[in-house]
Amino acid sequence: MTLTRRGLLGTAAASSLLPLARARAANAPIKIGVLGDMSGMYRDLSGPVSVACAKQAVADFGAAAKGIPVEILTGDHQNKPDIGAGVAGQWFDRDGVDLVVDVPNSSVALAVSSVGHLKNKVVIACGPGTADLTGPQCTPNTIHWSFDTWMLAHSTGGAMVKTGGDTWFFITADYAFGHAMQRDTANFVTQAGGKVLGNVDTPFPGTTDFSSFLLQAQSTGAKVIGLANAGSDTVNCIKQAAEFGVNKSARLAGLLVFISDVHALGLQNAQGLVLTETFYWDLNDRTRAFTERVLPNTGGARPGMGQAGVYGGVIQYLKAVEKMGVAAAKASGAATVAQMKAMPT
Repeated sequence: MTLTRRGLLGTAAASSLLPLARARAANAPIKIGVLGDMSGMYRDLSGPVSVACAKQAVADFGAAAKGIPVEILTGDHQNKPDIGAGVAGQWFDRDGVDLVVDVPNSSVALAVSSVGHLKNKVVIACGPGTADLTGPQCTPNTIHWSFDTWMLAHSTGGAMVKTGGDTWFFITADYAFGHAMQRDTANFVTQAGGKVLGNVDTPFPGTTDFSSFLLQAQSTGAKVIGLANAGSDTVNCIKQAAEFGVNKSARLAGLLVFISDVHALGLQNAQGLVLTETFYWDLNDRTRAFTERVLPNTGGARPGMGQAGVYGGVIQYLKAVEKMGVAAAKASGAATVAQMKAMPT
C-alpha cells in the first residue's frame, strides 16, 4: 500500500481527535431511562414509584461525589410492545440513553430487550415475569432482576403441591407473561405428581369480569386455581372469587402478586391467598431504612419487589460504571452487563 503525504496528514488529524472523543465520552453523563407503565393497569407496581427508586439509587450510590454525572429520563410504554420498542430505540439513538430499566409487561420487555441488544445498550428488566428473557430470548445486554416465572412457579407452586394442592386449573392472561407463567407452573406441578385439569385464556388487556372464568375453574373440581396474571387482573379475580364463593371450594394461588395488590384487595379478600415475594418493605431494618428514604418521593406508596428491583439494578449498574469508567461503560452495553455479573450484588 502506498501512503501519500495527504493520507498521512489525514491519518494524523484523525488520530489527534481520538483523545478528544474519549474525553467527551468520559465527561458525558450516564443516561438512565425508566420505562414503565405510568398510566395503565401496572402503574401501581411500576410507574412513579419506580422512577423514585431509580433516583434514590443514584443518590445512595453517591454518583455526583464520585464524578459520575447521571441523568434520568422517564417513559410510558402503555403496555404495548411497539410503543416500548419505539421509545427505547429513540432514547438510544437520539437521546444517548445507556440503560433502560423497569419494563413491566413481558411482551414489552422482550421487544425492548431485542432493541437493547441491537444497539449494544443495557436493559435491566425488573418488572416483567417471563423467564424467556434468560431462556430462549436471552441476550448479553439484558439482565432479568427481581423475579421470573420459573422462580415463582417453583416457590408458590411447590408450596401448594406440598400442602395437598395437586390438581390445578389456570386462569391465564393471554400474552407472553401469562403463557410463560402457566407453562412453568404446570411443568412443576406435573413433575411433582400433580395434574392440570384445564385452563382458560383471558383477553389482555381489557378483561374486568372474570366470573365466567372462575365458575369454569370451579366446575372442574380443581383444588387450586392458579392465577397466571398480574396487577388489576389478579385483584379483580380474587375479589370476584370471594364474591361468588369460589375461594371456599378451591384455593387461590396468586402466581405474581405485589404489595400494591394486597392493599387494593384489603385483608378480608386476601385471606388465605398464597403468594411469593422477593422484597417486603417491613422485612428487616435494611428494607425499612430504604423505604423511609424513598417514601417522601412516592406519594406515600411503599415500594414493591419490582420497584425495589429498580433500585438494586441501578445500584449494580453504577458499580459497574465506576469500575469500568464512564467512557468504557457507554461504549459497550454487553461489556457493562458482563462487569455487573462479575461483581457481587
